[in-house]
Amino acid sequence: MDRFFTVTAARIAALAGQPFAFIAAASLIILWAVTGPIFHYSDTWQLVVNTATTIVTFLMVFLIQNSQNRDAGAMQAKLDELIRAQQEARVEFIGVEHRTDKEIEAIRDALERECDPEDKATAKETFEMLRRRY
Repeated sequence: MDRFFTVTAARIAALAGQPFAFIAAASLIILWAVTGPIFHYSDTWQLVVNTATTIVTFLMVFLIQNSQNRDAGAMQAKLDELIRAQQEARVEFIGVEHRTDKEIEAIRDALERECDPEDKATAKETFEMLRRRY
C-alpha cells in the first residue's frame, strides 16, 4: 500500500505541476462562469464549484505534503552522505534535522559565530560547547 501511494502521489504531483493542469483547471473555472447565466447563478451552480474545489484542495494538500516529506528525506540522506564522505567534516551533524527547533537554532547561531572573524572559537571548541549544552 505504501509503495502504491508513493507512486500514485508522485505521478499526480508531477501532472498537477504541468502547465496543462493549470490550463485545464482555468478552463473549467471559465466554463463554470460562462454557465452562470444558464443556471441563473443558482445556489446549486455555486455549490458545484465550491464542492469541487474544496475536494481537490483537500486531496492535493496530502499529495503535496507527501512529496515534500519524500524530497526533504532524500535531501537529508544525500547531505548526510556528503558529510560522512568528507574526512574533515563533522559527522555529528548527521541527523541534526531530528533535533528540536530550539536546538537547531542554537547550532546555527554557533556556526555563524564560528565563521565570524571577530570570534576566535575553533570549530572543535564550538561543537564541544554545543554538545555539552545538549
